[in-house]
Amino acid sequence: MDTNLFFELLQVALGRRDGLSRVPSVREWEAVEVLAEEQGVDGFLLSGIELLTTQIPLEVKLQWIGGVMQMEAVHEDYLRSLASLAGFYNEHGLKIMVVKGYACALDWPRPEHRPMGDIDIWLFGKQRIADEVLEREVGVEVDQSHHHHTVFEWQGFSVENHYDFINVHHHRSHVALERELKRLGADDSLSVEVHGERVYLPSANLHALFLLRHGMLHFAFGEFTIRNLLDWGFFVRKHRDEVDWNWLLGVLEEHGMRPLFDLFNAICVEDIGFDASLFPPAEVDERLKTRVLVEILRPQRVEEMPSAFFPRLAFKWHRWRGNAWKHSLCYKESLWSAFWSGVWGHLLKPRSI
Repeated sequence: MDTNLFFELLQVALGRRDGLSRVPSVREWEAVEVLAEEQGVDGFLLSGIELLTTQIPLEVKLQWIGGVMQMEAVHEDYLRSLASLAGFYNEHGLKIMVVKGYACALDWPRPEHRPMGDIDIWLFGKQRIADEVLEREVGVEVDQSHHHHTVFEWQGFSVENHYDFINVHHHRSHVALERELKRLGADDSLSVEVHGERVYLPSANLHALFLLRHGMLHFAFGEFTIRNLLDWGFFVRKHRDEVDWNWLLGVLEEHGMRPLFDLFNAICVEDIGFDASLFPPAEVDERLKTRVLVEILRPQRVEEMPSAFFPRLAFKWHRWRGNAWKHSLCYKESLWSAFWSGVWGHLLKPRSI
């Protein structure tokens, strides 16, 4: 499909554009609705559509509204589950910080229009104690098969309880980066109440670095969307003055993350419509920016991962080879160093293969 309509709607929703360049056909409206849902921005775009005088077909609009209403219901369920989990930890003297999902949603114009998935938490180094308490007092089964977090179910949501912010086994550079994230993760100065329960939020510096590293990891595996860029853009718009940019840019340079950082910012400004003054200035290769944007909209990995061991192994190999061009944009070490580190990491946790 022609993605111009999609990006024009994003710019309308951001208040950077008054209307569309032309009246879309029914088929175009249907296509952009599908793309908006795939990219996790259907709720945000619907708020922009409400500002248009252009008539959207009623059947398309009703279907769109129905999907967004379901998203809003999930958002409220998410808050209630998060509050319940926070209440359990608070009762046991454990502080809970929520990272990614809810922390990102708070920066959106309407938090309920950001899709919510897992509940990602950081317990200020008390993760293992917390898991033992959960298993002993509630009987929750905790999955220990992942490298940098444990996983359990809580009131309909999967919870990722981080003992590391990032996987230190897949890239050597992550070891030093993890130390920096943990240093920042000791800050408990920011908190909010969620249905009466205390929940901590990441500091601006922690949120900035973690958002970027986490987003780049997803981009490297073809799992990055425009929603991730809205998370970044809305974060910068709200917290720009709280970030130590000299420190952040130094860390990005040191860990090989600056090229993709500049490309992400360029897409935020030139395609989505965020104000250029929010982001550090940089020159980017327009052809490379186009390639990155095409990869976000139409990632190479579209088929489902097989469940059988050897077909799944072959799938992961082909995915790794297909995504190899992205490596130099966001990693410090060589491609083959990362490959062998990844192999070793899978051997340490065979269920991750």
